[in-house]
This record gives sequence, C-alpha cells and structure tokens, in this order.
Amino acid sequence: MWLLDVRVLLDREKNIQEVDAEIKVLKQLDDEGASYAILSHRWGTEVDYGEMTGLAVMEARKRSEVTKRDGYQKIISSCEQAEKDGYSWLWIDTCCINKDSSAELSEAINTMYRWYRNAQRCYVYLSDVDESTFPTEQDFSKFGKSNGWPVWFSRGWTLQELIAPKEVEFFNKNWVSIGTKQELTSTLEEITRIPSKVLRDGQVLSTEPWRRPCIAQVMLWAADRTTTQVEDRAYSLLGLFDVNMLMLYGEGSKAFQRLQLEIIRVSSDHSIFPWNPKGQLARRGGVLADDPSCFRGCHDIERVYRFGDTLGAYMRQV
Repeated sequence: MWLLDVRVLLDREKNIQEVDAEIKVLKQLDDEGASYAILSHRWGTEVDYGEMTGLAVMEARKRSEVTKRDGYQKIISSCEQAEKDGYSWLWIDTCCINKDSSAELSEAINTMYRWYRNAQRCYVYLSDVDESTFPTEQDFSKFGKSNGWPVWFSRGWTLQELIAPKEVEFFNKNWVSIGTKQELTSTLEEITRIPSKVLRDGQVLSTEPWRRPCIAQVMLWAADRTTTQVEDRAYSLLGLFDVNMLMLYGEGSKAFQRLQLEIIRVSSDHSIFPWNPKGQLARRGGVLADDPSCFRGCHDIERVYRFGDTLGAYMRQV
C-alpha cells in the first residue's frame, strides 16, 4: 500500500517552491508491518495520487489551485494530527491509490477492509459538524439530507471504515476531537443499527459462524447508505463478508448480485434469502436481491444453526 510520509509532507508544505522534486511523499509499505494512521471522510474537492506526487514540479498557478482545495487542507490537517499522535505514516484513499491503474484500484478495494483493520488509529473527519461535541440527537435542520445525522453516516464506504479499525476518533470540521468509538458506542448503535458488540470489536465478523451477526443483519446496516457509483454498493461490502471480486465498473446492479453469489459460495447462512420479508412484490425472476435496501426490514431475522454447522466449525479448530 502507498503511505504518506507525514514528516516529509509537512516539511514540503513549509516551502514547497524550494523542495527537491526527487523527495517522495509516498512510499510503498506492508500494512502488516507498518504503524500508520488512516483517514475516513466524505469526499469533496480532493487531491489525487498524480497531483500529490507531482505537486513540487507543477506550474505555479496549477499548484496554487491544488493547495487551496478543501481536500488538500484535509490531507495537511490529517498529517498534523498523525504527527501529534506519534505516527510517521498516514493512508488517505484520495491520494494513496493510483486510480489510473485498474489493477491497483482493484487490489485496493479488495484489501481496504484489512487496511482499516490494521491501522493503529482511524480519524473520522465530520466536515458538517461545527460543534465541539458529538451530535447525540437527530437534527433534521442541520442534516436534513442524511436522516438527521452527519452525512458521513449515510455513505456506503464508511460502514466498513467504522467497523474495521479498533481505535476510531471523531473530529469536527475544525479538527477538534469530539469523541472515540469506544466512548460513543451507544450513540453510534442508535445511528447505525450496528450492535455494540460489533462496534467494540469488529473482529466478531470473522469469528465462528454462531457468534457473528447473520448476513441479513449485516446487509441491514448498509440498507440506507448511498454511494456515488452503483457498483460501490456491493464493492464497499466485500471486507464485511470476507470475500473478493473483480471490479467491473459499468455492470450496475449486477455487482450486488455477484457479491451475493460470492457470499453463498463460502457461507451456509440462508438469511441471505429472506430479503423483502414483508411480502412486497419484487422484480421478476431470481432469488437474489437488487441492492442492500431490499434488506431494510430484516431487523428480526436470525440464523438457525444446525448441529452439523457448529460441530464442523469446532472440528476445524482442533
């Protein structure tokens, strides 16, 4: 994975016109061995991999335009916070993936859950929160387009970014810390419908089948979330189900059907089938759902375990 060298980037920022263009702000490291922080945020006017690596050699006018973007200032603030916390490396999805390479993009999407899980700390930047405290009640006057909560909670990709890391810290738009995942567990459970045991330990999703939430429950958490690309409604869930897929942007809702087939291939959990449980008429054909919203009514579905399921899982451990 590409990681930002926090110290090098902050030094470059002090006087970018005099920086040696040969100095690299991004370095490839192994997520299993590196100690790094990671950012979770809502995209706006961002800075990509090519702009971040080529900033020092840009024409002055273009460089000025890039550094004035909200996305660039977000990168700098994230690095400053990482340095305060003692981290030398930082990962941000906007500039740490070379999206011109389809192979690199596919690898990143398939391993992103692991990258968030292996991060020492995840910074969640809530750009629409002005107050110095975390919002604990729905406020439709401020967050009317995202069900009364900060828009970060309505996005598809941020579901795994909340669950995977052990240490999560929330910041308001001025980069003031407003709480951690551990401190805010009860409020986060109310907002997201994710059980507190999962919020406290995302590893529960990779434990024995009878201990983890059923497939329908996990789909429910994603039911009301949105993504810019239709395909990302499926791709953003890969890590939560521990499956891998090829990225085929342009396939539309077929991506979610492929996701379900991959899940069925590795799981005997039949709760993936009783979607749309209220008996509403669905589109013709097939037993697979069109998208996660089909699981919106699956609050009470639980998996019934057969003795063979638990015995088989036990025997694999001994």
